[in-house]
Amino acid sequence: MRQVHPEFAPRPGLSRGEMESLQADVAAAATFEDDFDFDPASVSLDSPAVDAPLVAGIDQAFLDDVAVSAVVVFRGGTVVERTAAVSPLDLPYVPGLLSFREGGPIIDALESLDSDPDLLVFDGSGRIHFRQAGLATHMGVVFDTPSIGVAKSLLCGTPKTDTDGRPEGWQTPIVANRSVDSVGDHEATSETVIGYAYQSRQYDSRPIVNPLYVSPGHRLSAETAVELIANLSGDYKLPEPTRQADAYADEAKASYRT
Repeated sequence: MRQVHPEFAPRPGLSRGEMESLQADVAAAATFEDDFDFDPASVSLDSPAVDAPLVAGIDQAFLDDVAVSAVVVFRGGTVVERTAAVSPLDLPYVPGLLSFREGGPIIDALESLDSDPDLLVFDGSGRIHFRQAGLATHMGVVFDTPSIGVAKSLLCGTPKTDTDGRPEGWQTPIVANRSVDSVGDHEATSETVIGYAYQSRQYDSRPIVNPLYVSPGHRLSAETAVELIANLSGDYKLPEPTRQADAYADEAKASYRT
């Protein structure tokens, strides 16, 4: 993959204020409406591989002061490419500034791909973010590629209805609250839907599974983002692209350690 907007790429040495200002610029450049060429129904683990768009799952593992960034690319339910990059970490984890810690290493991995994915799925937030510019938004804008953030916890915003103990397939909108800034043309009112809580799985044999928090990163609406993640869900809580990226990151980390 090639960076389309390298001017938005995270870079080391920025102050907190400069990082937040760059996030605001990223959010202003992002599109939270559908702008893509593929049929959403074709984004499915059951789609014939020959007809399906390319979907990349991205996740990371960490070892001391390096990140192992893994990308697994699917066409339908078939893995067509895997790649990983090992990159130094320049920052500690700071809530709301994750893309400045993890974004550079992810760029290294994405740039090593031979394929050019139609959709990027990240383990992290997109529009569900204090400045509407989480990891999926930041990377989506840098590569100008439709992207989705899938987080296991809620960074900000408010679910419209209670999320506890919901059945598989259930969803509810996440609306902005006072912790979410309006940026550019993107308002953040109590009626602004910035993502969805999505109950991907429940198991009779296990305690209650919490929902995922799905938000558009770039060039997708919140409604389409959660539809696509539902299509990409298999037998596990996480959508299959990021679940396999997580496993491959651990595999690559083990190889690097030895």
